[in-house]
Amino acid sequence: MDIPGSTGNTGGKRLAAAVVMRKGLVLLVRRSETERFLPRVWGVPCGKLEPGESPEDGVLRELKEETGLLGEVVRKVGESSFMSEYRGQEIKNWQDNFLVRPLSRHITLPEPDQDHRWLSPDELHTVDIDEYNIDIVRQALAGSPDPTSSPDATESADATGSAHLTNF
Repeated sequence: MDIPGSTGNTGGKRLAAAVVMRKGLVLLVRRSETERFLPRVWGVPCGKLEPGESPEDGVLRELKEETGLLGEVVRKVGESSFMSEYRGQEIKNWQDNFLVRPLSRHITLPEPDQDHRWLSPDELHTVDIDEYNIDIVRQALAGSPDPTSSPDATESADATGSAHLTNF
């Protein structure tokens, strides 16, 4: 079966997620209501890797596509996996999660009904966000309240099923 972003013999997809932080705040994006997967749900920027693309390159490409932001990978914070359905078949998805420092300011969302917010970790539950995305943010926060707050940082504005998270 030809699955976009597949990992070859596992039959799953490879994804990369960006936990973008600025001054102790986390960037969340609300998905468009036209999305087939989790419409209007809030989460971190994330998407499928292109064939041959490294997770580090993929997370920065997805960040640019989904928010217009340029970013710099600070570190890989963990991995996640989840089950989803593709063309009537259940597949396992593997995701690399990264802490990302924004290098640009202006956020441009691809769809007019999308929204974004910079929230403190304590405010994450004030939007319709799933536990899978909460856990990804927790991975990035482990060990430091804001690991991106260096003096030279530029100021800038199918998780159904069970998830298994591993911190590194």
